[in-house]
Amino acid sequence: MKLRKSSLLTVIVLLFIATTGCEAQETFGKVTAAKDSPVSLQPITTDIINGKGEKIGTAKFTQLAKGVQIDVSASGLKPGLHGIHIHETGKCEIPDFKSAGSHFNPSEKEHGYDNPKGEHAGDLANLVADANGNAQAQFVLTTVTLQKGQSDSLIRTGGTALVIHEDPDDMHTDPSGNSGNRIGCAVIQ
Repeated sequence: MKLRKSSLLTVIVLLFIATTGCEAQETFGKVTAAKDSPVSLQPITTDIINGKGEKIGTAKFTQLAKGVQIDVSASGLKPGLHGIHIHETGKCEIPDFKSAGSHFNPSEKEHGYDNPKGEHAGDLANLVADANGNAQAQFVLTTVTLQKGQSDSLIRTGGTALVIHEDPDDMHTDPSGNSGNRIGCAVIQ
């Protein structure tokens, strides 16, 4: 009877693990929180500015169980697609935002979802601006975190930046997807 109860308990624990996303430790079958459990971090909201230093929108960064959700709202863009990326330095010096450096790339990969050697940790899908130049989008990057001290953290000494580009990202050309000039920038810190 003990064997059956033990087997039943094992099945119940395994079902619990499978349905809740928890991982079991190898020792004694204890159930612990998964490595990607939600982290209690405050979302970060930052202003997006244009090349004149005027606010054109906001970006909100929220830590998820695995990755970071980025909510972007911007206006004053030309209608159509715009490359948008996380850059390695938290500086948005007008007018060209070159102070933001290159794409955030702690794994030293090449650019773009369609690049067999890519993608950068900071690569995002294109931002779409409507006929009035307004854009709202939500992205989830599983390649980054807001937890300090991690190699893939957006919260680091010197910060990082979200940059909107003038043209669409072609999703494969290294280093920036031929996405043109930097027209919007937000410091993440």
